[in-house]
Amino acid sequence: MKKIIIGIVAGEASGDLLGSHLMAALKQARPDIEFVGIGGAKMQSVGMNVLFPMEKLAVRGYVEVLRHYREIVGIRDQLRRYFLKNRPDLFIAIDAPDFNLNLELALKKRGITTVHYVSPSIWAWRGERIHKIKQAVNLVLALFPHEPKIYQAAGVPVAYVGHPLADMLPEQPNRVDMRMMMRLPLHSKVFAFLPGSRQSEVRALAATYIETAKLITETCPNARFLVPLITRETREIFEQAIYDSDAQGLAITLLFGHAQDAMIAADGVLVASGTATLECALLKRPMVITYKMPALSWQMMKNKNYLPYVGLPNILCERFVVPELLQDDATPENLSQALLNAVNDHGALAELEATFLQLHRTLRQNTAQKAAAAILPLLGKASR
Repeated sequence: MKKIIIGIVAGEASGDLLGSHLMAALKQARPDIEFVGIGGAKMQSVGMNVLFPMEKLAVRGYVEVLRHYREIVGIRDQLRRYFLKNRPDLFIAIDAPDFNLNLELALKKRGITTVHYVSPSIWAWRGERIHKIKQAVNLVLALFPHEPKIYQAAGVPVAYVGHPLADMLPEQPNRVDMRMMMRLPLHSKVFAFLPGSRQSEVRALAATYIETAKLITETCPNARFLVPLITRETREIFEQAIYDSDAQGLAITLLFGHAQDAMIAADGVLVASGTATLECALLKRPMVITYKMPALSWQMMKNKNYLPYVGLPNILCERFVVPELLQDDATPENLSQALLNAVNDHGALAELEATFLQLHRTLRQNTAQKAAAAILPLLGKASR
């Protein structure tokens, strides 16, 4: 029997997680499916044939993209030629719209059915992209409940599938058990510092995070800091920043991964804007959201933003439920004070936990199975 081939491309760690769950759900329904394209370790563990390393696409910001533009465009051109020569039965693009939409457009024009998993943030900025999405995509899989009406109004097929993190994470994580497992003192203040998954993010934030830890330690001498880093390269960047900041005496523990464990164990979290902010919300932890990027990239993106907030918890709740300190506002003084305020206001903590619990229940949709169910009918049409 002829194998079913699905082309699939993910551009960063969050997409790798989404892709691995979707692949497993599709293979459960159709064991004869094979996957080929770009993905990380999680997608490879489900049996993906990788054509290029995912790290090549994990670039954020206009300046950074321009620096790597020729290489990124070269990879996309090679993928386009590969998939037109070795036509998949279906193509799934996971997030990374700046990379994927042009690829989807080229494939769809040649009769290959395309699915875009994770709606681009057209409700936040660059709303004009919906016209390109309509041309490039046969189906959008939306993670958030406010997104389908936007696509329906534009005549774009869409399915709301929820967010897989809401399926994965417990409603009531046990901080005491996690601290015991991680051998952390139960009565010390513990902070999880998440500087991002990209090397550029860690370079931009490491020194600021370390200076923030110094200031918190002045107020809480027994404070502990957990810093999850997902690659050897990002760990080396943070280690160098500790050395450069003369901060070897701080109670900082670098972890290889284990970001969710660190958040569960923590009293408060300092987190780079991105999917990790949603993880933190689903784990019911108070947080301060921060981000830094090159000044030119920041100015260009800021001028295109429609919303007053950038963090997913605030976007989904449609109000500032957690602080955002970005770019020039992301000073160690501001970050340390905001974190200490967040963990010491017990009334606000209880209200925040209730808000995050409601968000959790809204997003829990059995996402991978729901996404697979939306895709399989398209696969049947493509196979005929």
